[in-house]
Amino acid sequence: MKIGKFSSFIPHPSNAGSRNMEAIARAKNVKVSSQKAKLVMDLIRGRMYSEARDILKFTNKRAAGLIYKVLESARDNAEKKAQAENVAVDVDELWVKACYAHTGTTKFRRRVRPAPMGRAYRERRHYSHLTVVVSSEKRRSSVVARGKSDRAAAS
Repeated sequence: MKIGKFSSFIPHPSNAGSRNMEAIARAKNVKVSSQKAKLVMDLIRGRMYSEARDILKFTNKRAAGLIYKVLESARDNAEKKAQAENVAVDVDELWVKACYAHTGTTKFRRRVRPAPMGRAYRERRHYSHLTVVVSSEKRRSSVVARGKSDRAAAS
């Protein structure tokens, strides 16, 4: 995957004049199906940046490496945006506010699979668009409570 697929930060209109930092990173036409990417993104949604990074490092899914790159790009975008606005942002305060995968283009391959009654199905390549939003604003209590209950259940 080329780094050129990642977009730069997009300023969020609700952050005008506030000290909260929100940055977005997108990867378009990534060679993974959106259904498989959503399984991994559900693991990191609402987590702190460092916790999400560790989860992605040790998740045994192919999509985890691709999402890890997008998460790192979002962190970089937050730092660049903070530097441009002369605001100090601590990486430890960043958390994954939103992450999602949309279906991208689907290309038909020139390979066929046998189908019932003497027919044949064309193989399809599934691509998706990955988006990660990181923020430094205070989290809602429901998100924090979910994280604490996960830790309590694990111990």
